[in-house]
Amino acid sequence: MTTERREPAGNAGERTMLEGWLDYHRRTLAWKCEGLTDAQLRTAAVEPSELSLMGLVRHMAEVERSWFRKVLVGDDPGPIYYGEDDPDGEFHLTEADTWQEAHTTWQTEIAVARRNAARFGLDDLCEGRHGRTGERLSLRWIYTHMIEEYARHNGHADLIRERVDGTTGD
Repeated sequence: MTTERREPAGNAGERTMLEGWLDYHRRTLAWKCEGLTDAQLRTAAVEPSELSLMGLVRHMAEVERSWFRKVLVGDDPGPIYYGEDDPDGEFHLTEADTWQEAHTTWQTEIAVARRNAARFGLDDLCEGRHGRTGERLSLRWIYTHMIEEYARHNGHADLIRERVDGTTGD
């Protein structure tokens, strides 16, 4: 499978542009993981870091869940991979953790995010609140934050992929 990525049109409307860039960055992370074994996807960037491509995908599943469920619609289904006893659990991988499970969970959270976001206009305030500030944010703010979050982690993914098999690319 080859992940197709397309930048949104330069003359797209604001919502189309924001959703387009978010999807572009989602696809970029998938592309960085493409063609690797589970063992390669669990390979850490550099010691002592536990940051891996699979860990990034699991982290982004948690991020999608938090922003588009908990903050946007006020639903709190709880975390997927972490807990009070292991706040960075999404990065703590074992041999039992698989790409199939991580990818499926991530894609499920993306699908829920799209459905939930479709109910809001860009200026609509979320039903939940920002975890640190308690603010009610607009969907526009959440989209912008998510683009930033993916872009930052896609930079990490570039370096990890190069370490794993030498593959480089934008």
